[in-house]
Amino acid sequence: MAQGIRINKYIADAGICSRREADLLISRGKVCINGKTALCGDRVAEDAVVTVNGKEAKLADKKVYLAYNKPAGVVCTSERREKNNIIDAVGYPVRITYAGRLDKDSEGLILLTNDGAMIDGLMRAGNMHEKEYEVSVDRKMTADFIRDMRAGVYLEELDITTRPCKVRRLSDRSFAIILTQGLNRQIKRMCLALGFRVRSIKRIRVSNIELGALKTGRYRELTGEELSGLKRSIGEE
Repeated sequence: MAQGIRINKYIADAGICSRREADLLISRGKVCINGKTALCGDRVAEDAVVTVNGKEAKLADKKVYLAYNKPAGVVCTSERREKNNIIDAVGYPVRITYAGRLDKDSEGLILLTNDGAMIDGLMRAGNMHEKEYEVSVDRKMTADFIRDMRAGVYLEELDITTRPCKVRRLSDRSFAIILTQGLNRQIKRMCLALGFRVRSIKRIRVSNIELGALKTGRYRELTGEELSGLKRSIGEE
């Protein structure tokens, strides 16, 4: 590491956050290299001391990959001042962060790791990762609703039409949906645009990783087969 690695990659590899979020921390002056405020594009030498929000960031010796069944009410943030933050809720002994978010009132599968490359790969829109959800709404669904959800919904506030997706009816007021994009509050926005309000959202799959029988509030390590499949999906294998 003669010339070092970029500071945003260093922070991601330390399991603190994604590169994108690291860039934000750097731009806000929250990152220092050897006591000097870091700039975007700075490189980190092997013997450098990096701090984020005043705390030293060290590269992880062992990569950790977890599947977690997030309860409703837990917030996807590493900000410890948020009493319901996901990091404290998981309580893992090694520093990890989340790969992708779920709204506070949503529940289900979320992946956590200290592998920065994995986080960036999963968050890269071009990789088109499938994310599957079970959703309940406030009234009986119509055939038009299912058809329109599948075809893509125009979201006026974002001025964008969602990608076509797979939707199947589970009951009169619930459905399963598979998305390949991650717009903010996408499912809620889609339903509202069609005149329906979401009552609950549960994510049951991310790429090849399934929630299965994992109990609410519990986590498990990914199996070797799961991890290999996940790495292939982001081009690491």
